[in-house]
Amino acid sequence: MTIKQITDELFKMQDNQYRAFQVRLIPNIPKDSVIGVRTLALKRFAKELYKASKLDKKVASEIHEFFASLPHQYFEHNQLHAFLISEESDFKTCVLVLEQFLPFIDNWATCDQCSPKVFKKNKTKLLPYIQTWLETNKTYTVRFAIGMLLAHFLDENFSFEYLDMVLKVQSEEYYVKMMQAWYFATALAKQYDKAIVYIESKRLDKWVHNKTIQKAIESYRITDEKKRYLRTLKL
Repeated sequence: MTIKQITDELFKMQDNQYRAFQVRLIPNIPKDSVIGVRTLALKRFAKELYKASKLDKKVASEIHEFFASLPHQYFEHNQLHAFLISEESDFKTCVLVLEQFLPFIDNWATCDQCSPKVFKKNKTKLLPYIQTWLETNKTYTVRFAIGMLLAHFLDENFSFEYLDMVLKVQSEEYYVKMMQAWYFATALAKQYDKAIVYIESKRLDKWVHNKTIQKAIESYRITDEKKRYLRTLKL
């Protein structure tokens, strides 16, 4: 599908009530850039396009043109782009198109909903890229990198090293600091004994520290006893 055909399809899926909701949810993007397409519909559309691109060279070429048409006109273009990347099954190709896209992400929703499936089986290969992304000055590239550490390195692949990587991120950007808090709150849920050291020693930025505790207290994965203790650590 050409970019115009993709856009036409998106407008066919428009839901004005949902559009009003999206505009309130993502206040930092222009209102007229939001079409109003529900996430499930966008994901379904991305799956269809991805499958078609593997069967038809013409569709593959058109998807390549769509990927190259940055910056995109509409929020839903960005969402579709993120969901197409998430479908890519080849790690090398996925990283290539992702790194072309990351500097153009301009909102938390696209950032957080871009979650390549292929990363789950390629964590060792992924880690050096995460380290590089953390060192950029791009708000949503850094947020994405922290999100990948949260998604892929808080379970059997966990190490103190990853907590330190997130700790070292210095940013006054709200959407970066919020992701840092989300990361440490999740670490408290999954790796409490190791993550609590960072809270007890007050190593985090004050805002991130308190937001981490708030999010941890709201979590159903943390015991009431631990929540009572966390409340005593607020700054």
